Amino acid sequence: MSTRRPTPNNTIVTLATRAGFEVEWEDAHRKTQHVPEKTLAVLLERMGLPCGNATQIKQSAATLDAELSGRKLPPLMTGEVGRGIALPAAAIRSGSHYRIELESGSIIDGRFTAPKGEEALLAPIDEPGYHTLVINDHRMTLAIAPRRCYTPADAWRTLHADDAPDAASDDHAKPDAPPLWGVAAQLYGLRRNGDGGIGDYTALAQLATGSVKRGAHALAVSPTHAMFSAEPQRCSPYSPSSRLWLNVTHIDPAAVFGAEAVQAAIESAGGADDWSKLEASPLIDWPNAVVLKLKVLRALYEKFCEQDRAQDTPRALEFHGFCERNGRALEDHARFEALQATQLSQEGGNGHWRNWPEALRDPRSPEVEAFADANRHEVDFHLFLQWLAAKGLSHAQHAARDAGMAVGLIADLAVGCDSAGSHAWSYRDDMLQGVSVGAPPDLFNQAGQSWGLTTFSPRAMRTQGFSAFIDMLRAAFAHAGGIRIDHILGLRRLWLVPDGESARNGAYLRYPLEDLLRLIALESWRHRAIVIGEDLGTVPPGFRERLEEHGIAGIRVLWFEGAEGGKGFKPPHEWDRNAVGTTTTHDLPTVAGWWQGSDITWRNKIGQTMKREDGRDAEEAAQEERADDRALLWQAFQKAGVAAPDVGTPPLDQPPVDEALAFVAATPGPLVTFPLEDLLALVEQPNLPGSIDEHPNWRRRMSLSVDELFEDDTFCDRLRAVDRARRDAATATHPSDSASSVSKPASSNHASSEPDTP
Repeated sequence: MSTRRPTPNNTIVTLATRAGFEVEWEDAHRKTQHVPEKTLAVLLERMGLPCGNATQIKQSAATLDAELSGRKLPPLMTGEVGRGIALPAAAIRSGSHYRIELESGSIIDGRFTAPKGEEALLAPIDEPGYHTLVINDHRMTLAIAPRRCYTPADAWRTLHADDAPDAASDDHAKPDAPPLWGVAAQLYGLRRNGDGGIGDYTALAQLATGSVKRGAHALAVSPTHAMFSAEPQRCSPYSPSSRLWLNVTHIDPAAVFGAEAVQAAIESAGGADDWSKLEASPLIDWPNAVVLKLKVLRALYEKFCEQDRAQDTPRALEFHGFCERNGRALEDHARFEALQATQLSQEGGNGHWRNWPEALRDPRSPEVEAFADANRHEVDFHLFLQWLAAKGLSHAQHAARDAGMAVGLIADLAVGCDSAGSHAWSYRDDMLQGVSVGAPPDLFNQAGQSWGLTTFSPRAMRTQGFSAFIDMLRAAFAHAGGIRIDHILGLRRLWLVPDGESARNGAYLRYPLEDLLRLIALESWRHRAIVIGEDLGTVPPGFRERLEEHGIAGIRVLWFEGAEGGKGFKPPHEWDRNAVGTTTTHDLPTVAGWWQGSDITWRNKIGQTMKREDGRDAEEAAQEERADDRALLWQAFQKAGVAAPDVGTPPLDQPPVDEALAFVAATPGPLVTFPLEDLLALVEQPNLPGSIDEHPNWRRRMSLSVDELFEDDTFCDRLRAVDRARRDAATATHPSDSASSVSKPASSNHASSEPDTP
């Protein structure tokens, strides 16, 4: 029987390819897979390109042709400093005059002289910024980016003001900029007296100022994106309602209104006992903690309205200014929060806006306007919450910088947002609808993954002048010295799955990578903030080199840095010099957890351990393989000079946390970060991918308050050891010298802290 694949309907395949879909892809076994036409048709429909019959296909093809042909200039084009800009020949007449109005106020006048049919070229522009190109009566934006992003070396030079960095320069780093280090923290897990059971922005500020005193120059933070106030059980920071606004559950109301006022609000809400119990718990009780905190904040809001807004106090004027500056986008988010709460309060009410009455699905409808007018006090409450959250996060960043951090906070930018949230509702013309971002089947997840997230449509990016993407970048940079872009591979392509379909039935959609990288670089310099890209997983050839060209640092994790030949671990001096090193991430085992094999136990418990063909017990076999890896890792530590050469592999109950920290500290990247879980030698990881209720994802709290952390000898010894190691790495004259000179904490040779248990 012939196995030849039937000839596809070239019209649908061509349309899908023209729209940016990859109709073929290579799976984990390096076998070419073909996307079914049925899947392509659904995805095209969801992108606003119906193709159910020949007429629709023809019309959709014409729509795409109009968008991509170049006969009409787009609202925004990107370019780079010092490089010419090619405009579509079809949209320009030779001999036409043009004017470029630079942001600085300068004017460049010129004339197009390209022969007919050839691209019209603009002369290079040496000033980064969003400039305006005027051709006849048409105006468009030229986003001229620096060649690269702002880097850790630039941040160091800015801090010391010895050689102010220039956005137009090609110089990636001065050799005198030392390798920096920082701490990585799950914000919700920080502990502070008075926090009500959820880590807050005040605890973050305390962690920043305490860390910088020990030599840290960065504090990487879990996402602070806005969640769902009316659905407090939604707690994954990587599935936010909006990437434009902030998580209000991290507010410390006492930072604005004082401890006495907060205590009175807690008592008026009848929550004094519950507040204390929530604070004492080792795990966050999200539904109860969020509800109680919102009750307290609501009581403070009522006082604010009575005492501040009624008298136009300076605090009230500050709030009003915040609302004015953030305009319609903030108003939309507040309206969504109030609308969703109202919908959920009704019998049979639904939290997803696509299931609301049709008029309420459009943020610009008269019905939504009428709702806002009738519920002005409630809408203003959510504006009030965002004001407090912004004040809190801004204070943490200023505290970090004022204390001497070169970078300060590094915000985490999630790969998408929940399709049921305010971002998708208020930017619905810019977002993909009816699809979920995910991943195709691979060796670890044979069913593929559908994350329930949506993101921007590449078609809308082009037609809307990338405005929604730029808004998101500015929100991410607003209160930070850097951003970490989760799954940065998504700037090149994303696996999209139609809602209701298996994750297998998806396809890759390409994105305008070069435009996005330029916009990131431009906003990076405007905010003087570094950019890190989470580039783990299957990385396309040449992708990391593209990131490096644009000054975006990748991430290298201890567990994935295998030695050449596939056995053992790379020595520190062989790690990537342009990437951020770390021991682990929130989705991976801690050093102590990896050493003890707790991640294997957990995966087996939730059914993620693959059956073996030889019939052996899967968990037992995996633990035996881990034992071999432990020996190899210990040998790598010894060869690097961070572990005693005459000591055998430590037992399971003595994980070599100090050695692991020293090993990563000796790597040559411009920045390394150390998760609090490893600095405290904790066993359990924050999140176990693939689990829901089986593992307490996003719920673990630190056993010590932030104040107590800096009174803990072992913790402080580790910070001092890391700082010495990074200083040694800066002064080493030979790669092996930087590793061999690392000091370990005086208090222990191996990890001695108690594991964090529920």
